[in-house]
Amino acid sequence: MARVQRMRSLITSLHEDDDTADFLAWPGDFDPGRGDHVEEVHLESGATLEGFAGDGAGGTYFFCGDGGEERPILYADSEGGAALVAIGLTELLQLLLVAPWWRDSRAFTAAESAELAADYLEDMPDLPARRDRAAAALNLALPTEADVLARLREVATEAGKDFVLIFTPENEPYNLLIKA
Repeated sequence: MARVQRMRSLITSLHEDDDTADFLAWPGDFDPGRGDHVEEVHLESGATLEGFAGDGAGGTYFFCGDGGEERPILYADSEGGAALVAIGLTELLQLLLVAPWWRDSRAFTAAESAELAADYLEDMPDLPARRDRAAAALNLALPTEADVLARLREVATEAGKDFVLIFTPENEPYNLLIKA
């Protein structure tokens, strides 16, 4: 029960701390106030799908299955691509805080990530300080960039096999955003 309460306070914290909300809005491109998706979708398995946040390009973050914020999280973009990106809200927030450029990654290598990080740091030299303040406000420990990207790839390519998003009107699966 305490874990569920901890998770509830985490989602509540996203709305209560302006600095954290600002960081998650940009560079995280994460809006917990928008969980509607641009089209009708469902999971192939028939499990519950609950949109709870979105991004500026029309993408949506969904909780999968029953339960609270510890549920698997699937991200669907507005172009017909989807991937399981985290197991639980804590893991998703760690990804957004440590590697907000994850959607631009293709190979998930250290070199690629360093290049993407450099681009972000050039535009936002205060990014590490802002990230650290947001993590502290959420009481989250931050994994290394390599660890968070390796976990993303693992979740998407292994656990993600069981979370196929279907475009309901045509009964067609979304394309995989992250491939093995």
